[in-house]
Amino acid sequence: MEKPQEKIALKPFISLLLSLKIPKWALIFGLGASLITTLVGLVVPLLTKNLVDGFSVDSLSPTLITGLAVAFILQAVVSGLSIYLLSMVGQKVVAGLRDRMWVKLIRLRVPYFDQQSSGETVSRIVNDTGIVRNLITDHFPQFINGIVSIIGAVTILLVLDWKMTLIMLLAVPVTVAAMIPLGRRMAKISRSLQDETAVFTGHVQQTLSEIRLMKSSTAELVEEKKGLKGIQKLFALGLKEAKVYALIAPLMYTVVMVVIVVIIGYGGIRVAEGTMSTGSLVAFLLYLFQIIMPITTFALFFTELQKAKGATERIIGILDLPPEEEAQGLALDIAHKVLRISNVSFAYGAGEPVLQDVSFEAQPGEMIAFAGPSGSGKTTIFGLIERFYEPQAGEITIGGILINSLSLASWRSQIGYVSQESAMMGGSIRENLVYGLPDAKEISDEKLWEVANMAYAEEFIRSFQDGLDTEVGERGIKLSGGQRQRIAIARAFLRDPKILMMDEATASLDSQSEGIVQQALSRLMEGRTTFVIAHRLSTIVDADKIVFIEKGRVTGIGTHLKLAESHPLYREFAEQQLT
Repeated sequence: MEKPQEKIALKPFISLLLSLKIPKWALIFGLGASLITTLVGLVVPLLTKNLVDGFSVDSLSPTLITGLAVAFILQAVVSGLSIYLLSMVGQKVVAGLRDRMWVKLIRLRVPYFDQQSSGETVSRIVNDTGIVRNLITDHFPQFINGIVSIIGAVTILLVLDWKMTLIMLLAVPVTVAAMIPLGRRMAKISRSLQDETAVFTGHVQQTLSEIRLMKSSTAELVEEKKGLKGIQKLFALGLKEAKVYALIAPLMYTVVMVVIVVIIGYGGIRVAEGTMSTGSLVAFLLYLFQIIMPITTFALFFTELQKAKGATERIIGILDLPPEEEAQGLALDIAHKVLRISNVSFAYGAGEPVLQDVSFEAQPGEMIAFAGPSGSGKTTIFGLIERFYEPQAGEITIGGILINSLSLASWRSQIGYVSQESAMMGGSIRENLVYGLPDAKEISDEKLWEVANMAYAEEFIRSFQDGLDTEVGERGIKLSGGQRQRIAIARAFLRDPKILMMDEATASLDSQSEGIVQQALSRLMEGRTTFVIAHRLSTIVDADKIVFIEKGRVTGIGTHLKLAESHPLYREFAEQQLT
């Protein structure tokens, strides 16, 4: 895995940054202020030299003292301004990246989320973009300032004393030679740490989101081991990172101390001989620090650059994925139109075919029930009708028009879906009822109570102290299964769908809730083309048409009575499974 990462190019990283709306004035002024701070810092040793060489009470002229004070105050003020402006640029960059990633992610095709852990995706939005921000805000300005500081200091030192400067510069190639391999090693460790953090985040998110399953399965020890294993991996990578830092810090300290000792020793001899002033020696040492300190940050900068390039690769990998809908399609009213599925075949990825040569049609207002063994492809048909997936062969049409030529927004807004466990978002009952509607704020309470009444949900909603504003908890956990189903049905009533799809909406309910929900569903189904995945005989005996599916193939189509007479497998299935 590491070899491909080492070849990550810098061009995509720069291209990604240039594609964002970076506040150029803030970047220019921030870098400019940072350079001013560096240049002012280069003046301080010269002022110190003059102070030391001519030191006496009389030499403390107001001009010299004022010059030093102005230099320090200017440096502090401009440095503060620079830090703020560059931080703003970094925050703008990360906000821009997160904007683009979020807008893209919620428009990606469903197969992407089938294959990717949601926790890893979250890590890309939060952690990887943060790495890019750190590089721009912290390390890039330090790198630029370091270069300016080194060039300026070396130039001044060559003018002051070229012999001592050359002695001092002998330490630079030694330092760089040591820093480059350590920097590369740090980059590899950091990239591994990024990947492992994403995996660990995914595991934590999945475990916490299914906390009830974990506890009901008494899987605490299993999850404990998985979590501790992930923590140990992060710990081990953290130790590897610490080892590299443990090499860098003493190495730099040793180099600095050796150079300082050599300079002081050689400079002391020169001062004793009278060929160099004490002030020049002090200035030399101050400039030495302005050269050595930036060099120590270069290894960290190149490490962060490698991390940012790796993060950019992952970010671009998401941004380059094709969205569900590149262009707007037709906006078509699908009411009173025939839905026809013709010779459709489908497989998830490169796996075994889930559907093979499936064909049937639904006349307006018909109820079509799907029956068959578990795993036969019933839910996949729903996914194809919703356009979560595209068939590999065959076509799906509405009124003779390919559904792929219709606008996704127009198509899905005319479809209602009620599943076994109706999905709910965290928030209030009101927010869940109007979720996704463009005119949500304009919908009156009277309308909401009306659909709640139609779904037999009004009574229990009014029993809550906050009514429509009652918080339902994460995924609606504060409500019972029957209550969630009725809110889902009320939500469908509010959308007035032309096509209704139900994945046996009463299968997981108790008998009392089932009766109420079934009444609500019967109301909702009136006058609509309805598709039902059946698990109980009572659900489909009145269906206009039953489509029996086995191993992805349609083996029978007809009414319950017709299939019971002519289809032995359906008759056996009805007796065993649908009772």
